[in-house]
Amino acid sequence: MTIFPPGPNLDELRLELSRLRAARGWTYDQLAARSGLSRRTLIELEQGRTIGTLQTWHALAHALDAPLDLLLGRLCDGHQPPTPPEH
Repeated sequence: MTIFPPGPNLDELRLELSRLRAARGWTYDQLAARSGLSRRTLIELEQGRTIGTLQTWHALAHALDAPLDLLLGRLCDGHQPPTPPEH
């Protein structure tokens, strides 16, 4: 029997991006300049219209001076990993 983990919490991921950007007082344009990403990409990430690539999140982590695991760790917010069945 295969046990699948819960789906990733993409809402928490995008909210963490928004929180980190707001905490620095940065506009989309400022974060775009620091990350090398387009303003449009940043807006789409925060609004949940795209999930981005690992390369995108890596660039954001560096630009925000935030550990990548802080950002991606939000994917698991609100759920526990599956536990294997007892034998």
